[in-house]
Amino acid sequence: MKQSQTEKLWREEKYHVMFHSQKYYNLIRQAMRDQLDYDYIEQLIKTALRQMPTEGSMRNACQHMWGYYRKIATTEQKAYYATLLDAQDFEKILSYFKQLAEIYEVTYLRESKILQDLC
Repeated sequence: MKQSQTEKLWREEKYHVMFHSQKYYNLIRQAMRDQLDYDYIEQLIKTALRQMPTEGSMRNACQHMWGYYRKIATTEQKAYYATLLDAQDFEKILSYFKQLAEIYEVTYLRESKILQDLC
């Protein structure tokens, strides 16, 4: 498959992978730099998503995703995010990010599988 399809897959799954495993995130990032084929990257992603997320991996992914909002979010939105992060309520954080992605039209996150997979 073409590299552009592989890049699209990675763009969609990047934060999903990061949420589950920093180790696999780093492996896939390197595989992307090396322009390895679609099937190999897809298999790495599937394996990554079978990893049990840790508090650290979930927090790290959320902090990275928050970067899209931190300069545009209102004071109230920032406070709510901080409250959710302190409570380690990652499910609510992801739902909140999905809402913010719609409000602020953050296409990159709207197309991310981690947010698309939410009800």
